[in-house]
Amino acid sequence: RDPERSPMQWDASPNAGFTTGTPWIDVNPNHTTINAAAACADQRSVFHHYRRLIELRHTSPVVVDGDFTMLLADHPHVYAFTRSLGPETLLVLGNWSGDDQPLDGLDAWAGAEVVLANTDDPRSAWPRLRPWEAVVLRRLG
Repeated sequence: RDPERSPMQWDASPNAGFTTGTPWIDVNPNHTTINAAAACADQRSVFHHYRRLIELRHTSPVVVDGDFTMLLADHPHVYAFTRSLGPETLLVLGNWSGDDQPLDGLDAWAGAEVVLANTDDPRSAWPRLRPWEAVVLRRLG
């Protein structure tokens, strides 16, 4: 339980920028590389990924108001669904395993626009998802 109770790692400074005093519990030694300042500076960080997710929610009505359709419901490792509103459809895919996962039955999405991904080149593996990969695709029409 102690990792959750340790001081917030704001930056790489002494005591992770949490306090100038003495914290009640030791700061994790990884605070010099894993901290809020480093995440804000890294465009590939979880922080910026969530910012892009929030931006998508605010700029694309299909995210909030689109019809939801579950895909690959019986797949043990891939979570897949679409949201559709008017001419726009988003396909959301997530691989919740440490192994490559094939994407059977999604051939129609081969040329779709990549809206958001947690990898540099999500199309290089198509039609499969790499370990822990998540991607949002868009089709119009």
